[in-house]
Amino acid sequence: MAYPSPHLSISRRILGALATGASIALLAHVTTVFAFFVSAGANPETFASLARFFQNGTALTFVLLSLAAALEAFRRWYIALPVGLAVAVVSSYLGTLLAVLGEGAALDANTTDYLAASLIGPNLVFIVACGIFAATVGVAVWRAIAGAPGEDSERRIALVRLPASTLADGEVTHIERSAVDPERADRQWESYVAVLAEHGWDVMEVPVAEGLADSVFVEDTVMTFDDTAVIGIAGTESRRGETEAVEAMVRGLRLHVEHIEAPGTLEGGDVLTVGRTVYVGSSGRTNAEGIRQLRRIVQPLGFEVVAVPVTKVLHLKTAVSALPDGTVIGYAPNVDEPSLFHRFLSVPEVEGSAVVPLDDATVLVSSAAPGTAALIESLGYTVVTAEISEFEKLEGGVTCLSARIR
Repeated sequence: MAYPSPHLSISRRILGALATGASIALLAHVTTVFAFFVSAGANPETFASLARFFQNGTALTFVLLSLAAALEAFRRWYIALPVGLAVAVVSSYLGTLLAVLGEGAALDANTTDYLAASLIGPNLVFIVACGIFAATVGVAVWRAIAGAPGEDSERRIALVRLPASTLADGEVTHIERSAVDPERADRQWESYVAVLAEHGWDVMEVPVAEGLADSVFVEDTVMTFDDTAVIGIAGTESRRGETEAVEAMVRGLRLHVEHIEAPGTLEGGDVLTVGRTVYVGSSGRTNAEGIRQLRRIVQPLGFEVVAVPVTKVLHLKTAVSALPDGTVIGYAPNVDEPSLFHRFLSVPEVEGSAVVPLDDATVLVSSAAPGTAALIESLGYTVVTAEISEFEKLEGGVTCLSARIR
């Protein structure tokens, strides 16, 4: 099955890198020359000599910053700032060295001392200017040309994974096991994927993981927060091999990757993001250490983590999910503490607890939850249904069959 790919083209990467490097280097050069020109009394005779003094460092800065931009160092300001400073230090030192050697000086102790002193002398303005422009103009130019994922409000990517032939052997914890029809499951999966594609999602298929029965529930492997992807650790040993191919996929999407480390466990089915609030289920699959690690990762990104007890179902999103307006919905008997949510609305069916907002006005609901579909429609939303009965037999829902990146 073929789907569109949102990977960055080589031409855009090269153009973005060159434009980013050029804009930072040129602005830093002009700012530095102008600053010294004014401080020297705006004497026209000094302008040309100042421009020559900084030209080598500026040229090296352009080259090195362009390389850094090609490696996507300018997707976030707090990475761009130290990169800009480091590049400016190296370029200033080497540029001044070339100028000194060009004037016939020997590379001796006096020259070395002069080069070191220049970094906190005439080159300091250039270094500081590079850092400032890297974190501001450089990031803006890179995003404008290359399209950084964190700034693309229209991005809608869905990672999906074809069911393994061993699907029927998947883990079952809170419900009685019943027979799964693999062929019917495949047809239902194809219909589910088609719904995502029809509603504007760029669907990307992670390679099938034969032998990993639960791998179709791809949402459990990765969670995204702006342009950061967090790779989880499954709470059950049988699922530990699912993340490698998913991580390769998100790295190809130019997302910054963080990992939950053992002994922490964290599954995506326990993570519900509503605006800048991240509800995390403390369940049989996600432990306290996993929640602590997630909090340390996402709080600097501007997200608040709220831990929620989950004792009656497999995952938090087995019990609750959210509508496009942020209202949390769920089947009340399965929700431990509904008061922890900012707004909570009870739905009439267990299968209606998990819904997927396809856009701001459209919601995907399991066909096994007609009462929930009617309730959501009464709130002014368009409801699309999908039959996923074979996955519901394995405690799955419409949320866990895809990892959605926005």
